Amino acid sequence: MSAQRRLAGTGPALLFAALSLVGCSDGQGVAEVPLPVLAEQPAAHDDSRVATQGVVRHFDDPLHYWIEDEDLHRVEIFPHERIAPYLGEAVRVQGHFRFSPTEGRRLTLQSVERLGAE
Repeated sequence: MSAQRRLAGTGPALLFAALSLVGCSDGQGVAEVPLPVLAEQPAAHDDSRVATQGVVRHFDDPLHYWIEDEDLHRVEIFPHERIAPYLGEAVRVQGHFRFSPTEGRRLTLQSVERLGAE
């Protein structure tokens, strides 16, 4: 079998392998990304749909809410009024992630769910 013919036969296998890499998402284009990854590599996930989890915290002046993990990796959550009822609770959030060197890491909520006690 010629090398050209062997390569042609790998097309479906390569396509399958590439599609398998999407396994990090939920099939709706939402990637599970832990807070440490969002904190350390935010530009890699800018303008994408992500799901992550942490504990809801806030600060009053200026008012803002975020989620954080035990190592204090943080992402601000918008809109504030949708995340405020979960203050102090562990949650899984899903939404549109943005990163800016001047505005930081932020996620606009699409959904939020309480996590059970661990």
